[in-house]
Amino acid sequence: MSDRDGDAADATGPSDPVSRPTGKRSGRRAASASAAAGDSSSAAGGVTTVVRARPESGSSRRAVEKPGRQNPFKRLRRFLREVVAELRKVIWPNRKQMVTYTTVVLVFVIFMVSYIGLLDLAFIKGVSWLFG
Repeated sequence: MSDRDGDAADATGPSDPVSRPTGKRSGRRAASASAAAGDSSSAAGGVTTVVRARPESGSSRRAVEKPGRQNPFKRLRRFLREVVAELRKVIWPNRKQMVTYTTVVLVFVIFMVSYIGLLDLAFIKGVSWLFG
């Protein structure tokens, strides 16, 4: 009976490398995918690695220049083009929305200034009453 209990503990216990949490999501996904596919290396406690795609030729690396090596004027021009492109994506509020948002912000600011001012006044009165 002790042999069976020991075997069952070994198969599903904390010493099983597949059931132990690794703390990395990608490793857990890859381990569960390879275990489902029947890969013996992950089931036997092997290290799971992620295979990344490599560029097909070295010329593709040379075609893309690094941003630090470009002419500063070209970089500035590219930056400004990207800024304009992003600003075109913005949904700008109309006049009615702008008035509404501004009113809400001003009312909130007035409320908070009053609230903090009253708290400050209460603390001043409390400290002067306590220490005379």
